[in-house]
Formats: sequence, C-alpha cells, structure tokens
Amino acid sequence: MTRELIAILRGLTPDEAAPVTEALITAGITKIEVPLNSPDPFDSIRRMITHAGDTALIGAGTVLDPVEVGQLAALGAGMVVSPDCNPRVIVAAKSAGLLSYPGVFTATEAFTALRNGADGLKFFPAFKLGLDGFSALKAVLPAEAATYAVGGVGPEDFADWQKAGITGFGIGSSLYKPGRTAGDVKARAEELVAAYDAAFG
Repeated sequence: MTRELIAILRGLTPDEAAPVTEALITAGITKIEVPLNSPDPFDSIRRMITHAGDTALIGAGTVLDPVEVGQLAALGAGMVVSPDCNPRVIVAAKSAGLLSYPGVFTATEAFTALRNGADGLKFFPAFKLGLDGFSALKAVLPAEAATYAVGGVGPEDFADWQKAGITGFGIGSSLYKPGRTAGDVKARAEELVAAYDAAFG
C-alpha cells in the first residue's frame, strides 16, 4: 500500500535529516517535506536524498518562488509543496519534473491549481475548512483530483475525512517539532500509519 501521508518536518536541522528520515521510512511514511523556513533546508534535503532518495519521495514545503524550485530540482528532490496557489511555482515544478502540491482553500484556487498542472491539492488549513467545506468542494472537483488535508487534522480524524473522499494527509507538528528525537518521531509515525491503514485499508 502506498500511504498518502506526507511528513512535514518544519524546523528540522541538517544533523537530524538522515535519522529522522530513516525513522519515518521504517514506520511506513515515505513522503517527506522540509519547509524552506527551516534551518538550512536545502542542506537537510540534500542529506535526506543522499540517505534515502531511492526509497522515499523527498521535497520541500513552503515553496514560494520558482527560483527555489530550480534549486530543489538541482538537488534531485521529487516534490514541491506550497502554502498557496502560485501558478508560476506549479508550472516551474512540472517543467522541472517535480510533483506539485499547492495549498488551496477555495474552488477558484483549486481549479487554478489543477489547470496549471498540480498533482494534488493541499487543503490548508483543513481544520478551518472542515468536513462540510471539503465535501462541498469535492462535489465539484474532478473525481480523479488528489486531495490532502493539512493543518489541524490528526489520526483521530482520518476515518471521517476518508469517508468524505480525501486522498491523504500532511502531518506537521503532531509528528515532528524541534527537540523530538528520531525515536519519538518513529513512535508517532507508527500511530499515524496504523490510523491511516485502519481508515483506508
């Protein structure tokens, strides 16, 4: 099973990159992003790709500029995740052969993202949109559009969002925050994987 769980490692440092990546992969999470407002994010991403680029999809979050997309492509990253819907970033990612997951909240943003080639829609902040809001948008989106709930959604919510038609989730501070050990991250990742498998299995 390919689990549509994206680990968001905001605040990760380069020294933590390899051990935390290994912990996530061991637990069953193989899509990993380092937001670019983390310390030395490109160094962390480089180390993660060196360590596990053949077994995990590694990329960056909080990508706001096409120049950053070029830097990620040069490292061999696989995905670009953004907090907003910026067509220039989406097109740059697709032109460079990277997957693009822009942040959206409205129908206008969602369709703009899809028209520009987005691979998946990151509904953020999901807890503010809620299940009702997502269900209303899902009704008008193409059936094949991949959708991810990010922000304030945890394992206890997975089953309800799955019933509403979500594809997957991005998990940030409930999984990783500065100061947590790789062992802590692994234990939390295992809980997320178990909840995902129960909801989607």
